Amino acid sequence: MINLLMENLFIPSDTADISLHLRHKRRADIKTFDPQRTILLMHGATLPAESLFDVPVGEGAFMDLLAQEGFDVYALNVRGFGGSTRPDGMGGAPEAALPQVRTETAVRDLSTAVDYLLVTLAIPRLCLIGMSWGGTVTGAYTAAHNDKVEKLTLIAPQWINDGVSRLDPGGPVPAYRRFNVQAFRQRWLEGAPEQKREEILPAGWFEQWAAVILASDPAEQDGVIRAPAGMIQDVRDYWSAGKAFYSPEKITVPVLLLHAEWDLDVTTQQMRNLFSRFFNASYRRWIEIGEGTHMVVMERNRWQVLEEILLFLRVDPHSRG
Repeated sequence: MINLLMENLFIPSDTADISLHLRHKRRADIKTFDPQRTILLMHGATLPAESLFDVPVGEGAFMDLLAQEGFDVYALNVRGFGGSTRPDGMGGAPEAALPQVRTETAVRDLSTAVDYLLVTLAIPRLCLIGMSWGGTVTGAYTAAHNDKVEKLTLIAPQWINDGVSRLDPGGPVPAYRRFNVQAFRQRWLEGAPEQKREEILPAGWFEQWAAVILASDPAEQDGVIRAPAGMIQDVRDYWSAGKAFYSPEKITVPVLLLHAEWDLDVTTQQMRNLFSRFFNASYRRWIEIGEGTHMVVMERNRWQVLEEILLFLRVDPHSRG
C-alpha cells in the first residue's frame, strides 16, 4: 500500500494579515521532484480547493490519485476561500462592502504561492492545473510568467460568453455570495439527462462533498457558506462584455484543455473559441469527455480527467522526434 504524506501550509500573501492555505500531498517514498512532477491546483469561483480536489470518494481523492502516481501535489486556496484568510469585506453584511477578491487579486495570490514553492523546492518551474475561474487565474498567470510554468492544464475554463453567465444572477454585486450547499445539487446535475444523474454522481458522493465544503467556512450557518463575489464583477466587465481577461496568445508552454459534454457553465463552443487562441503554445491538446458536467472532477468519469492529465504531464516533448 502506498503511504501518502499530507500537510497544510499557511504562507503570507502580499497583503498584511492575509495568509494563504496550501494543502500538500506526496508519496512518503519519494523525496525529490522535478518540474514535470510538481503540480499546483487552483480552484474555481465558488468552491474551495479541498472540495474539488481532496474529497475521498470512489478510488480516492483527486489529490491522492495524483500523488500516488508520483507527483508532488499542492492545492491553493486564494484569500476568501477555505483555510485562507477572509478579507475584512467578508466579515459584515454582503451589501456593506465592494465585491471581494477580484480576479487580479487571485492572480497575485497564485503568484505568491508559485514563488514560494519554486524557492522552497529549489525548482525553476512547476505545472499548473486550473478549473473554471481557476483556469482564468492560471491562464493569466502563465501568460505573464511562461518561464515559471512547465505545463498548463485548464479544466472547463472560463471564456467569453454570449452575454449571459450562469454565475451572474443580475442586480447589484455584493461583497460575497451566500452559497446554499444542499441546493447546489440540482444546479450541479442540471445539464445531465435525468436518467444519467445517479450514474454520474454515485450514491454518497454528494454527501461527502457537502461535508468537506461545509467544513471549509468557519462562519458556515444552516448549510450556507460564503463565497467572494469579486469574480462576478469580472464576469460583467470581461467575459459577458466580450473581452478576454488575459491573452492566450501570450502562452508558449504546452496546454491541455479538458471539458465535459453536459457542462452548462462553459459550452463546447466557448472551448472551441479558446482552443484556437493558444496558437503560440509549444503544443496544445483539447479533450472532450462524454457524460460529465462542469463538476466532472467530482463525478464518475473523473478518471478520464486524471488519465489525460497523467498522459499530458508524463510526455517529454524533447524526447520525441
